[in-house]
Amino acid sequence: MNFSLTQEQQIIQETAAKFAKQELEPVASTLDTTKDRNILKSNLKKLAALGFNGIAVDPRYGGTGAGSVAFSLVMTELGKACAATAVTTSVTNMVAEVIQSVGTEDQKQRYIPPLCNGTFYAGSFGLTEAEAGSDPAAMKTTATDGGDWWILNGKKLFITSAEYAGVFVVWAVTNKHAAKGRGISAFLVEPHFEGFIVGRDEHKMGQLGSSTNEIILDNCKVPKENLLGTLNDGFRIAVRELGGGRIGIGSMALGIGLTAMDYATSYAKERIQFDKPIIHNQAIQWMIADNYTRLEAARLLLLQAAYKKEKGLPFMKEASMAKLFATEVANKACYDAMQILGGYGYTREYPVERLYRDVRVTTIYEGTSEIQRLIIAKHYMDTAPVPSNV
Repeated sequence: MNFSLTQEQQIIQETAAKFAKQELEPVASTLDTTKDRNILKSNLKKLAALGFNGIAVDPRYGGTGAGSVAFSLVMTELGKACAATAVTTSVTNMVAEVIQSVGTEDQKQRYIPPLCNGTFYAGSFGLTEAEAGSDPAAMKTTATDGGDWWILNGKKLFITSAEYAGVFVVWAVTNKHAAKGRGISAFLVEPHFEGFIVGRDEHKMGQLGSSTNEIILDNCKVPKENLLGTLNDGFRIAVRELGGGRIGIGSMALGIGLTAMDYATSYAKERIQFDKPIIHNQAIQWMIADNYTRLEAARLLLLQAAYKKEKGLPFMKEASMAKLFATEVANKACYDAMQILGGYGYTREYPVERLYRDVRVTTIYEGTSEIQRLIIAKHYMDTAPVPSNV
């Protein structure tokens, strides 16, 4: 088994690390405290110029074509510096990939290049609703046939990048008489479409530099040709295609956890208590050893899921395992990093406080940890052999 990266993957990883260190890290705290979208949008343009908005997208549509492993590597490096920027980039990549996977040639030509080249600052998904979070099949948003248009009505919640996205993939019920989850379709919606309204920006705990908004569809008129994929097949698209987003969020969480432990380890080498650096205390050493071990295991799970996705192999179970484990251990790493810093870790003078806030949501969005466990358990429930003596 070869654990080495290809030369292309190494170059992409090094480029992402350099950009994150030079461009994202110096402004991450300011972006967090001011929510200055100009800072974010400026860096999103730069990321597009580097080819990071379509990492696994075919170069015919303006993508890099480097694959899912490279995507995971980039998200980890960006996550180390600024989670608000990383999550925006992750979602934009997933929007481009979904359109590439199930869109018509016209849709690919119209929407993927602007996502990849930065004409659109970002792409967004419109799936979650007030009563349809972990259970998206329960959505209430509807799409009715209006002749030359689809007419969408409903509300979506917690939509990443809604303030500045150039295109949204929005799911709606197109056959209310179908079995649950069977009558849902996906649509490509532009923010200037009549009846499309971006609502308030949520007051969040972390990732403050990234907008998270409600969107309102008030008789929103969507051209017939903007149906994405097959009519009434939208739920399958959501389940299958968004699995790649779990790799992105897990990779970003890994980056956050690594930065937290790197900072805490450096701090422990300098912090003197009882006449010696606290890193010489066994309690601190074990926290460091355990966290880095768990983070390395998360990295391997993520790369396995990314590799399988890249090769066209089944990867949903592996993506759920990777997302579950990476986000949980990243949360633990940030918790322990704050504990190592003590009272200083709780103050905004040190970056661990922001990292702690930023990492918390990673166990919630793109499928909660509990949902990932259900997916993993169902796989083994369906595939486990029946004992011969039963």
